[in-house]
Amino acid sequence: MKIQSNEKIETLKNNVKGQIVLPDDPNYNEVREIWNAMIDRRPAVIVQCAEADDVPHAISYARENGLEISIRGGGHNIAGSSLCDNGVVIDFSNMTTVSVDAQKRRAYVEPGATLGDFDKAVQAHGLATPVGINSTTGIAGLTLGGGFGWLTRKYGMTIDNLVSQFRCSHPVRIRALSRGT
Repeated sequence: MKIQSNEKIETLKNNVKGQIVLPDDPNYNEVREIWNAMIDRRPAVIVQCAEADDVPHAISYARENGLEISIRGGGHNIAGSSLCDNGVVIDFSNMTTVSVDAQKRRAYVEPGATLGDFDKAVQAHGLATPVGINSTTGIAGLTLGGGFGWLTRKYGMTIDNLVSQFRCSHPVRIRALSRGT
């Protein structure tokens, strides 16, 4: 494992609003856990983002230190792509807010939200969209991977319902279909 400079780590900590988790932190093993327990990778740094504006700092840190980057949304990918050995994990698992504009039939989704988070928010308004079948799957990874589920045959894949993506301070918007549409 690459040893990280204390000065550079402190700079990173001062630049992000989220938490920086290192291998010697007591919660390191818990934070690096993902859905597929057979994956046992040990990142050098985990940046648990509190907001999207934490991401550029994590990317800069990785670049400046020659470290690989992996992205963790829900952490459900069976191959364990959300973790890397000796690199930087940009972890969105604390960013799970889903807000709904029922009139516009839009859901605004943070990148760490799971299908369970999404379904709970949209179903409170009588809305749905094609998503997967496992509530612990991350909506971001499912969407960008195409995404299919119970409503796919009638309404297309999850990606077909992606209205737009925003950078930094803005979440992704997904079209939420009303019942009977």
